[in-house]
Amino acid sequence: MDKIVIYGGKKLNGEVKISGAKNSALPILFATLLTDDKCKIKNVPILADIKTTVDFLNFIGKKTVRKGNIVNCDKSSKLNHIAPYDLVRKMRASVLVMGPLLARLGKVDVSLPGGCSIGARPIDIHLDAFKKMGATIELKEGYIKIFSKGRLTGTDIEFRFASVGATENVLLASVLAKGTTRIINAAKEPEIQDLADVLVKMGAKISGAGTRIITIEGVDKLHGFEHDVIPDRIEAATYMIAALMTKGEIKLTKVNPKHLELVIEKLIEAGADIKIKDDTLTVKWKKEIKPINIKTEVYPGFPTDIQAQWMALMALAKGNSIIEETVFENRFLHVCELQRLGANLKIEGRQVSIHGVKELSGAPVMVSDLRAGAALVLAGLCAKGKTEISRIYHLDRGYEALEKKFRKLGANIKRIK
Repeated sequence: MDKIVIYGGKKLNGEVKISGAKNSALPILFATLLTDDKCKIKNVPILADIKTTVDFLNFIGKKTVRKGNIVNCDKSSKLNHIAPYDLVRKMRASVLVMGPLLARLGKVDVSLPGGCSIGARPIDIHLDAFKKMGATIELKEGYIKIFSKGRLTGTDIEFRFASVGATENVLLASVLAKGTTRIINAAKEPEIQDLADVLVKMGAKISGAGTRIITIEGVDKLHGFEHDVIPDRIEAATYMIAALMTKGEIKLTKVNPKHLELVIEKLIEAGADIKIKDDTLTVKWKKEIKPINIKTEVYPGFPTDIQAQWMALMALAKGNSIIEETVFENRFLHVCELQRLGANLKIEGRQVSIHGVKELSGAPVMVSDLRAGAALVLAGLCAKGKTEISRIYHLDRGYEALEKKFRKLGANIKRIK
């Protein structure tokens, strides 16, 4: 099993190009199931989850080929309505196969999902929405079996919380439904807007994406598209935090600053000097890191996917800070690993109190989930001595060429096979 080894203490300086957003590319790839026409998706990050999705689409019957950062999808053979456990267990986003297959075939059998251990993340909100649209749902032999007699029917669907995955699944299902669907309390993330933009390119009628209420008027057929995936705001935030933690200066290119407004605001409060020009961000360490409290919330609040990295940053702040996690109930698995590196952290329910220390020290640590892994890399980059990080396959799910990009910035980091 691969490991990452870091000898910390190097100031990071230079330029890094931000990759396409994994959380945007995945639902867009599943959207190709809605048509038999050719689809071309550009700026797709080279990640384990993307490979899994391409394999998944080919299994379902969609001829899909990835060449570098471009994915081409050609005419489907007969689509398979079964999503087996061996594929679904590798990636939680596999549940996004439900919406398009239900829309195209009127049926889908999907194994219960896998993914990171960061909370229950139930899919009942997805299933309740499909029921309201006229689908019948059964649970048999570890599979969720969803089917409808004829086309789904548009209706008002109000979520009890603004679920990103459920918003995406209902979008994918409703574009071919009869009548009008309204998603109330929809997720507002930029990745939702990107998916909606693709569906509109395919011929869908959608308004309100990026707001609390999304309205979809069903159409009879969709066609192919060509699209550039938006930049990955979580990857961008990770490199921004790295600049501050290592007392360096990093220029980020191919980034959308509008998607990072709150993160930028908090980093400036913490002491960063940030300059913005078009799709470029330059982040420079200016003075000692100030302790800044954060509370994770759905977009446009502070992203839960940056909580772990922010904790690594606050571990080096001069003073005390508090992080409150409101999105997932089990997203503090990185705390004990950061403690191994010398961070002074204490879990109190859904909060972590942090007392900043002067420096961190290298140690062997283990990744529990994708963003926890990013936090450990950031901590290792500024820790004194050697940090050895195991179970890095989590990182390969969400960060393209992570060690190569950090090496280009001056880090002493390598992957050991």
